[in-house]
Amino acid sequence: MRPLAALRAARRAPLLQVAKSAAATIAAWLVAGWLVPGHLPVFAAIAALLVVQPSVNQSFAKAVERSFGVIAGVVIAVLLSLALGGLSWVVLLAVVVAMVVAWSFKATPGTANQVAISAMLVLALGSASPDYAVDRILETLIGAAIGFVVNVAVVPPVLVAPARRDLTLLGGELAATLDRLGDAIAVEQSPARLQELMLEARLLRPMKDAADASVTAGEESLTLNPRGSRHRSELAASRALLERLGPIVTQVIGMTRAYVDQYDDALPAEPSVAPIAEQLHRAGHDVRLAVQLAEVDPEPEALTSAIPALTSPLDIRPPSSRHWVLIGSLTEDLRRIRAGLRDED
Repeated sequence: MRPLAALRAARRAPLLQVAKSAAATIAAWLVAGWLVPGHLPVFAAIAALLVVQPSVNQSFAKAVERSFGVIAGVVIAVLLSLALGGLSWVVLLAVVVAMVVAWSFKATPGTANQVAISAMLVLALGSASPDYAVDRILETLIGAAIGFVVNVAVVPPVLVAPARRDLTLLGGELAATLDRLGDAIAVEQSPARLQELMLEARLLRPMKDAADASVTAGEESLTLNPRGSRHRSELAASRALLERLGPIVTQVIGMTRAYVDQYDDALPAEPSVAPIAEQLHRAGHDVRLAVQLAEVDPEPEALTSAIPALTSPLDIRPPSSRHWVLIGSLTEDLRRIRAGLRDED
């Protein structure tokens, strides 16, 4: 592991987000310094900086967390200062007491840290008098409010595009996996190719998880977002499509696993293999069609017909005794895929 790997994110935050954080911090410093004169408005600046988050919903949660943590920490610091005086060891005691109080109320880790940090800063930077405590609370509320308002007013983030992108990738790879399996079962395969099929199928699971995370982030970005109304129907369609594709991902991985485990060179000669291969290709077509109809793919493939392919029943001849388990498993999974694509119970 490289020493700096833990310090770097996979991708940069949008430059607009950096600009909004800077603007909120400067505005909080100026406004709090004007409304609450006497001390440098450090608490206001910190609150504004922390409250500007990637989504409006996260900003609101961070504003509540920051405000509650500062109020609790300031109260603890003032009470300990009045009871024990301004000795240096009181700062350490305040940190411990703040952590215990936060733990007793089952506070989140962020809130617990905020309580302790606020108590320490009040004792270290100020006189911990009631007037000073009230000023710091007001500062924090001003900074949190400004940070939230800036994040709402200046192009609040809408994370619909990543959800669309990841769903398009998932749908395309799922359809390709069905096509690969349809091609594979009709011909003899080498052990290396069988393992390759299995590895490719397993890639669907992390892609499904990535799509789920992107859709969830998109839903969160629309909460409390004034720009969210125009995107809610699109994201709802993405969520509905993901709920349809999720079980199919599991079924396709299971089908590939069953095929790899029970493969033998006599399988392609089974009379029922050709109809199953055709149905696998039809299922791949219908997965692409489902992605297009959900308006997830902004540039649908011209070769994908708008007519569902899984419309006719699968008519197969009884397989030989050595293959009936695999044939039965594949046909049942195809039935479930068809039901999932057509929203049948």
